[in-house]
Amino acid sequence: MPIFVTLYNFTDQGFRNIKDSPQRLDAAIKAFEAKGGKLLGAYYTVGEFDLIVIAEIEDEQVGLAHTVSTVSLGNVRSKTLLAYTPTEFAEILKKM
Repeated sequence: MPIFVTLYNFTDQGFRNIKDSPQRLDAAIKAFEAKGGKLLGAYYTVGEFDLIVIAEIEDEQVGLAHTVSTVSLGNVRSKTLLAYTPTEFAEILKKM
């Protein structure tokens, strides 16, 4: 199942509404799970990014649609990475 690592930064709007962030995150997770996704981890961070979410979902297009939907609310910007387990990566390398 595809694993997405999404790195978020708060926008000015997101910082103005920072106290609502835990509730927004919870709502986003519930919406993602309703689409068949599974949260593997969510972490508020200090440094270059403000939030990191690691999740898996059967359909990459559904995962991307969820991320775009979240970003369209205006509280965050995101960068999304498609991740592979070491076993999956070893299988990819066999195709070289």
